[in-house]
Amino acid sequence: MPGPRDLDPSSSPRALLGAELRHAREKAGLSQDELGQQLFVSPSFVSQLEAGMRRMQPDHARLLDMALGTEDFFSRNCTAAAKSRYPEHFAEAAEAEAEATEIREYAPLLIPGLLQTAEYARAVCRAYQPTAPSKVIDDLVAARVERAGILDDLTNLLLWVVLDEAALRRTTGGPAVMAAALRHIAGLVRGSRVIAQVLPFRAGAHAAMQGAIKLMEFVEAPPLVYYEGVGTGRLEDAPATVRHQRRTYEFLAAAALSPENSLVMLESMAQDYEDEEHP
Repeated sequence: MPGPRDLDPSSSPRALLGAELRHAREKAGLSQDELGQQLFVSPSFVSQLEAGMRRMQPDHARLLDMALGTEDFFSRNCTAAAKSRYPEHFAEAAEAEAEATEIREYAPLLIPGLLQTAEYARAVCRAYQPTAPSKVIDDLVAARVERAGILDDLTNLLLWVVLDEAALRRTTGGPAVMAAALRHIAGLVRGSRVIAQVLPFRAGAHAAMQGAIKLMEFVEAPPLVYYEGVGTGRLEDAPATVRHQRRTYEFLAAAALSPENSLVMLESMAQDYEDEEHP
């Protein structure tokens, strides 16, 4: 019988590769735990590979071909499945984000990407890469705006964000850009598309002072937490780590303003920015 065909990069290659992996694993009579032992990874990592949420590295592909008797199928196709329009360190997180049913996020210094307007995103991307050609910045902004499309289907996603007051008061792109950015978030809240809380300065010390938190939950895969730094990022699936970060987020939300008071603050700050732009 002929072996599996190469994947078409235009047809969600990571999802197709994951489906092929599940088929090959079941055909070989292996559980996710048993296959994970041969890859030196957790069963949840195998589950996320099969769901198309994790990037298959060349070393994993080589071990899969050996364990599943698929000749060089995964080795040949893992490169195509790894292609992404997002920066290397964020590609896996973006893929997972698109499949999540619940996202809880706290970003201490900027508005989270899913809530950014195009002009706010442009100011952020330009600050990250001040000497990049305009085409590079345009592509990054387009990708970021496209990500927010997942908010259009409210039946599949709960997005709950805690916005630090520091991020709201940092005038990114100028007063007009900030006014539009905060009006955009307020509109999403009023449209029941997102739950947003503001963590005010007066809250003082809080549980997430060391950095950002992004928690993602799924229907058929274990939850993930994403850690991000300057030009770096990684996904973690260890249950103890996820539980710890979920508890941290709960403490954080408890210290923040209520959604109702947060909306009042967002709209008030937006008005302040508009008055600054047009005194």
